[in-house]
Amino acid sequence: MPIIYEPRGKAREYSALAANLYKGCSHACEYCFAPSATFTDRLTFSNKTYIRPRPGVLAQLAKEAKAIAGNPNPILLSFTSDVYQPVEQELGITRQALETLSANRLRPQILTKGGPWAIKRDADILKSCNGIWAATLTLDNPEESLKWEPGAALPAERIEALRMAKGVGLETWVSLEPVLDPDAAIRLIHATHKFVDLYKVGKLNYHPLSKTIDWRKFLLDAESALDALGKARYIKIDLEAFRRMAE
Repeated sequence: MPIIYEPRGKAREYSALAANLYKGCSHACEYCFAPSATFTDRLTFSNKTYIRPRPGVLAQLAKEAKAIAGNPNPILLSFTSDVYQPVEQELGITRQALETLSANRLRPQILTKGGPWAIKRDADILKSCNGIWAATLTLDNPEESLKWEPGAALPAERIEALRMAKGVGLETWVSLEPVLDPDAAIRLIHATHKFVDLYKVGKLNYHPLSKTIDWRKFLLDAESALDALGKARYIKIDLEAFRRMAE
């Protein structure tokens, strides 16, 4: 299995290239698709005894990066895990991977639920390769976040990491997906717009809660908020489909 690959389906809306460095993720998000995508039991996937770097990941990444050196497409880190989950502070796999990408004139695109420690540590290497910093924001209430994403950084910590990334000159974006509370998503737009360049707005999939949400209303409310603030956005295909529905 390659480390750098071309995503398919919904993931392709986020990035033309991606790389997964770890197996498993301790964030243990209730809505996570990665356990099923990797044919792994959900409890096993988030268990500390299971989480580890992919076998030979750095050596293989070095070979693949050299083969595509100079490719202008950003490489998203990552879809089936989080490169800034807590174990990264001990192992430093992501840091070494960023150094490899930088050495091969490749542009990393971070998508994380990690907190300020990550950008503090790796701002230098991300700046050197014109890296991009993105965060998944779902809720603004810390108690609710802990229910849905018990191992992830709290919303305020992710927001602070975005602020810091923009402060050191990185391009930033937010993934508003999954949407667990439409009102919270709108509040998150208002809370972050001064230091976020782009919002990628989706919905909630594969969960019963999705059936209780008026997605067309959310789409229009999100666009109204983003227009009023003059912010760029990408509306994901799943959510865009609701635009055509009658009021």
